[in-house]
Amino acid sequence: MAARLLGAHMPIKQGLGAALRNGKKIGCDAVQIFTSSPQQWYSKPLTPDMVEDFQKARVETGITQVVSHDSYLINLCSVDQALAEKSFEGLKAEMLRCKLYGIPYVVSHIGRCKDQTEGEALLKAGEAIRRLLDQTPEGVMLLMETTAGQASALNHRFEHLALLLELCEQHPRLGVCLDTCHVFVAGYDIRTEETYERTFGEFERIVGLQHLKVIHCNDSQKDFRSHVDRHEHIGKGCLGLEAFRLLVNDPRFENTPILLETNEPEEMHPVNLSVLRSLVDG
Repeated sequence: MAARLLGAHMPIKQGLGAALRNGKKIGCDAVQIFTSSPQQWYSKPLTPDMVEDFQKARVETGITQVVSHDSYLINLCSVDQALAEKSFEGLKAEMLRCKLYGIPYVVSHIGRCKDQTEGEALLKAGEAIRRLLDQTPEGVMLLMETTAGQASALNHRFEHLALLLELCEQHPRLGVCLDTCHVFVAGYDIRTEETYERTFGEFERIVGLQHLKVIHCNDSQKDFRSHVDRHEHIGKGCLGLEAFRLLVNDPRFENTPILLETNEPEEMHPVNLSVLRSLVDG
C-alpha cells in the first residue's frame, strides 16, 4: 500500500489552528508545526483559547497526525553546562506544551559534539534524554532526527541513534525521525531501488524500523556525502524523483507521516505535495 499521510511543515504566524486549516486547504493528511519560535528561548504562554482553537481545527480538518519540531537552539550535550541545562528545560517545556495541545511527537536534533568526542557527547545526550523522559508525561514521544552531520551534529550515523536507544533502555517514548536530505548528504544513498533497500535494510539492522515514526521528505541541494544541510524541492535536487517514488510506494510507511520541509511553503508546498502524489503507483 502507498503512503497515506503526506503533508508538510506549515507556518504558524496565524496560530496553530490556522496552520492545520491551511494545511488542509493544500491537501495535507498530516502536518508539522513549531509551537513557538525555533530561534528563541522565549515562548509565549499557552492560553486555553489557543488550545481550544487548535483542537477545533483538528476536528474541522480531520488532521489527527500532528508533529512538533523543537527549537534549533537545543543542545542537550553542550560542554557549557548552563547551555545544556537551558536546552534541557527548553525541550522539556516543548514536550509539556505538546501534552496540552495533544500533539504526540516532538522532533529534535538533540545536540552537537563541539569541543568533545562523539562518544562523550552521546553519553551526555543519553543521560539528558533519560532524565527528560522521566520528567515528562505519557502521550508525548521524543523523536531523534537524523542529521547531515553539519556543524558537529549528532545522529548523522545510524549507530548514534542505536546507542541512544540503548542508553535509554529502548524507552517506549523515544523514537526516530528520518530526513531524506540529511541521510543522503550524511552518506546513505536512496536514489535507486538497490541503494534504497540497502539503506533501509541497514536502518532495520542497526536501529529497527519499529522506532521510525516520522519521515521528513526533502530533496537536497548538495551532493552525496557533502554533510551540508540544504533542502530542495522534490525532484529538483541531487536526490531526484526516483528516491521519492520508492518512498511513497513503500508499504512499510503506509501509516507514517511523510512531511515536506522545503522552502517557500506558501507557494511550493502545494506543488511538492502534488509531485509526491503523482509518484504513487496507480
